[in-house]
Parts: sequence; structure tokens; C-alpha cells
Amino acid sequence: MSVRLATLISAALALPAFAEVPIAQKDSKWYTDAEAVIAAREAIAPNTKRAKNVILFVADGNSLSTQYATRIWMGQKAGGLGDDFVLPQEKLPFVGLSKTYTSNGQTPDSAPTASALNTGIKSRNGTVNIDDAGDFDSCDAAATAGLTTFAEIVTDMGKSVGIVSTARLTHATPAAVFAKSAQRDWEDDSELPPDCAQKDIAAQMVDAADAGIIDLALGGGSRGFFPNGITDENGAAGRRLDRNLVEELKAKGWQYAWNRETTLAADTTKPILGLYGESHMNYEADRPETEPSLTDLTEVAIKSMQGNENGYYLMIEGGRVDHANHAGNMARAVTDGEAFALAIEKALTMVDTEETLVIVTADHGHGLEFNGYCGRGTPITGLCYDVADNGNEHAETFAQGLDGKPFTVAGYMNGPGSVMVGEEGANDWTGTRKVPTQEEATHIDYLQDALVPLPSESHSAVDVPIMAAGPWAHLLGGVVEQNVIFHVMLKAVSTE
Repeated sequence: MSVRLATLISAALALPAFAEVPIAQKDSKWYTDAEAVIAAREAIAPNTKRAKNVILFVADGNSLSTQYATRIWMGQKAGGLGDDFVLPQEKLPFVGLSKTYTSNGQTPDSAPTASALNTGIKSRNGTVNIDDAGDFDSCDAAATAGLTTFAEIVTDMGKSVGIVSTARLTHATPAAVFAKSAQRDWEDDSELPPDCAQKDIAAQMVDAADAGIIDLALGGGSRGFFPNGITDENGAAGRRLDRNLVEELKAKGWQYAWNRETTLAADTTKPILGLYGESHMNYEADRPETEPSLTDLTEVAIKSMQGNENGYYLMIEGGRVDHANHAGNMARAVTDGEAFALAIEKALTMVDTEETLVIVTADHGHGLEFNGYCGRGTPITGLCYDVADNGNEHAETFAQGLDGKPFTVAGYMNGPGSVMVGEEGANDWTGTRKVPTQEEATHIDYLQDALVPLPSESHSAVDVPIMAAGPWAHLLGGVVEQNVIFHVMLKAVSTE
């Protein structure tokens, strides 16, 4: 035996034998639940098969803070304290963060962020699928700097493409599936500059349908498809100056739905156009029974897409989470967040993630934040209760600021709920915090306190979550640029 080997053996024998230290907490539910999570995660293996289908769920403006608030909201509605509730998307095995800045904006808007998801590059605020070589607000940009979309790529593979949104179908996020526009507001021809070389976004959707790039579109915004002087079946007025796009699509074999009944009765073997309201669809909290829910639309869309043996790409947007945050109205943000979560839950019962890549993300965040040391079970939309010294649930006393007033759990950095008051354009804004009752603070119409006065709360530059399952979903871990999501989708459908 060599001297070196003898030395190693001697050193090894000198090491203390492993002794199992008694763990006092090993029977705690916290402990055993964590062990179960580790065991479940050990069993997850990356799926490197070719994806037949891709479903991209985008909750517009669904910041980490908004998703957190939705989690608590749903958990408390279910009778729990809220914190330990798990949203359907939070059950997906792979999680990452998306950096949402744009080529010219530290804080982004929805047009270039949705473009990043659909083209694989970052671009300028205000533009839809336009390279930086094309100027914002330039009528020539779409012709000279338009980008190839994921929808165009998968159409060439023989796949179907569908869009679902609770916003207008011509709004920034759904538009990014099919349109190329130097100005996101050019939704119909009444918005276009005179003699503009670019078509409006609604007209581009009809062109995409003609080219076989769009096979289903369900959402709001009938005003962009009907001519001025014509009202739809819900009494909403059109505002186009040239054509009746609905009649054109019907003449091409598309079905037209305008309420829940006609949507659920549609033949899912044929293309479907669903338009539910002049502008955006209703917030979930205000949705009448005659209007389909996001879950209804998701179910119809997946049934329709599943008819193609080559597969599909389906983008589903919970568009009004963003609008409620802009309004400083967190109660509607979380009720629309719940509707988005339920749509994901429905989709996951209808697809096989062995062959379907499911990605859940947001285009950008909002400046929603949370205050103080609140006890568990504090209503997420209400006033903050103190942490109790004993037990798990909150105390019955309200937490207070140094001004002696209670405060809500959540607030915005800016927006219409600002504590500052004054005349618009003046420099002498002053203010004092509101003192609502718990009943007032938890009302659906309550606007959370905000700091800086603005007519509409602004987006945030903070990273947003990505949650995924299915082929190549494991590539979405870590912190990535937002445009990487496109490249994962492309790899998933292209892998041999």
C-alpha cells in the first residue's frame, strides 16, 4: 500500500460517523408538507419532445403583486386565510421572471411587450411588431420594418391560430398576434392619418383571416369592425368609415357570435368571430350572464383549435386586470385575476402537457404595493389588522400610521386614488389620507390610496412572473429577457 493511500484511509477513518440529529419539528405539517414538495419536484423531468400545441396565457398588467393579491383573494373566498392558497398557474412546475423593458422604455407599454412575446425581439413603446428601423407613428413603418410573427411561422407548419381576450381584439396584446402597426392606437380606419400606407389593425385581422393566419378571434371591440351608423346585436355603435368587416368575414364562412348563447352554440369545426361589446368586455365583477366568461371563451377556443391534427397556437389574454390597476381599483383587478386563473384551470383539464406547451405570464406590471405588518386573514382589499400575539389569525385592532389613522393593506405608487388634492396643473397639491371603514375599503368600487396624483395609474418596470409546463418549459427558469419566451415557443414547435 502506498504512503498516499494509507494516509487517505487513515484520514477517512478519523472522520466522525454521520449521526442523525433528532429533529424536534419533523412531525410538523409545515415540515412534512415541505418534504412532499421536494419529493414531487424530484420527480419532474424536462420534456424535450416537439410541442404540437402552444397556449400563451397573458394577464395584462399582472405584476407579481397583483398575482399575490389574487392568490390571497381566492384563498380567502375559499374560506382560508389566503396566504397558503395556490393559484392554478402556480402549480405549473417551471417558474421564471421576465424583464419587460423595451428598446426605448425602462417602463414598457403593452404593444412592444406583446410584440416581444410574438416576434422574439424588443421594440419601441407604442408600436406593434415593428422593428426599431421603423419610426413610431410613421405610416410607412409597417411596410418597411414589419416583423415576422409566431402566428405566421406556425401557420406555415399547418397549425391553427386563435385569439381570446377580454379587451378589444384590436388592443395592443391581441393585436400583436397578427398585426404590424407603427401606432397601437390605429385600431380602426377612423384612427388612421389621411392617406396612410398602413391598414388599421381591425382590417389587418381580416387580412390575416384571408391568409389563413387567424382561425378564431373572441373578444371585445365591435366598434372597430362595424361601420359608422351600424349597431351590433348588443346595440353598440360601429365607427368604421369604409367597410363592414363582420359581414366580410361571414361571407368568407366565419361564424359570428355576440353573446354567451351564440358563442356556446357555435360550430367549433368552423372559424369563429366573437365580439362582445363596443369596447372592452365587462369587468368580471360587472359581467352580465349574457356575456361569456373568460373560461367560456377558453373552452370554446380550445375545442375549436383541437380540430387541427397539426396542432395550434392560442393566445389567451385576461385584458382587464390591467385596466382595473390603471383605475387604482384593486378589487376589480383581483376579480379579473380570479377569472384569468379559472380559465387556466379549465385549459389544463382540456390539454395534455406532454404535447402542449402552456406558458402563463404578463406583458408588464403595475405599481401596486402592500403596507405594514398585517395579521393573517386580513382582507386583501381592506384595512390592515394587527398581527396577533397568539394564534394564527389577525388581531381585531387595526394597524395605524404615525398620523393615528388605519391604512389599507394595498396601495398604488400613483393614480386617481392619490391622497394629494389640488387643481390640475397647479403646483400646490396637498393632501391627507382617507380613513375608510372596513366595509368601505372592501367595496368593489373602492380606490386604494395612491401617492402621486395621476389620472391613470402607470405601469411598472419590475419583472413579471413566467410559469410553464410542457415541452421545453424547463428553459423558462431564471431571469430572462421577455423576448426569450418567443424563442422557447419556437424551439418547442421546431424540435425534431
